[in-house]
Amino acid sequence: MKSRNFKRCLITGITGSGGSFLTEHVLKQNKKIKIFGLYRSSGYKKLLEKNYKKNIYFYKIDLNNFNSLKKIIKKIKPDLIYNFASNPDVRMSFELPRETINNNYQSTLNLFESVRVLKLKSLIIHCGTSEVYGSVSKKDVPIKETLGIRPVSPYAVSKAYQDLCAQLYSKIYNLNIIITRMFTYINPRRNNLFQSAFASQIIKMKTKKDKILKHGNLKSIRTSLSLNDAMNAYWLVAKKGKIGEIYNIGGTKKYSVGEILDKLISISGIKVKKKIDKKLLRLKDVTLQLPNIKKFKLDTGWTQKEKLDMSLRKLLKELK
Repeated sequence: MKSRNFKRCLITGITGSGGSFLTEHVLKQNKKIKIFGLYRSSGYKKLLEKNYKKNIYFYKIDLNNFNSLKKIIKKIKPDLIYNFASNPDVRMSFELPRETINNNYQSTLNLFESVRVLKLKSLIIHCGTSEVYGSVSKKDVPIKETLGIRPVSPYAVSKAYQDLCAQLYSKIYNLNIIITRMFTYINPRRNNLFQSAFASQIIKMKTKKDKILKHGNLKSIRTSLSLNDAMNAYWLVAKKGKIGEIYNIGGTKKYSVGEILDKLISISGIKVKKKIDKKLLRLKDVTLQLPNIKKFKLDTGWTQKEKLDMSLRKLLKELK
């Protein structure tokens, strides 16, 4: 299909880890595009302002306030919207289920309803997650987009709501929505992801600040994407993805979390003592996260370019 062009891009949760990296990537791909960012906490705002001050317009807002959100969207009239805003901490969601679910479902509902009421034709990329698939049996891997969603954490419940809400607004109200279900990718700006948590501890061990590396479940099976491959996937789905579709995005080679930890230790060149920390264990974990990405590759032409070892080297360097 013909590649889409955009002039005014709205990113919810722009100061978060994923939103800030996506902003940087989009501006590298299109230096003329205007970015409008919605945020609640400052996060990486100063970093974005330092490097891209002329290209980004920030709006501080609580997305749970429907009237305020609608007013801002009416003013901006974006032709592209990335919906990144969510509380993404899976483990913490078990401790704060009500807060997590309320925040994540209300903010997304308000976004879709604002676009509907304003009768905008914006393309919305809903940034979902593989967590919605929940516990998957071996017969269902690699996971296709047609597999039913069975969330096993409060966070995943909130994202399943967002996902279903996006499907509803696409099918019933004809909003231009594409849903992505991102599997594991490396994000150095989120220290509660297992790769970043491991790397941070290893770096501290190099400086003798930590003596023992603490970890949770090392048996969970995942694929892994580099940061750049993940951000490029988000950009290409906007440029070439089919409206109304759901796309899995992820790597193709499987690793256990323990294998990824061992690779990080090997790259670091130091001896590491490991110890399980029960506080890092989820009440219920997803243990088999292997995606089928054939549809996404076919529709967008996206390919995974960076190997895991290189991504892990970059992660250690970034977190130094």
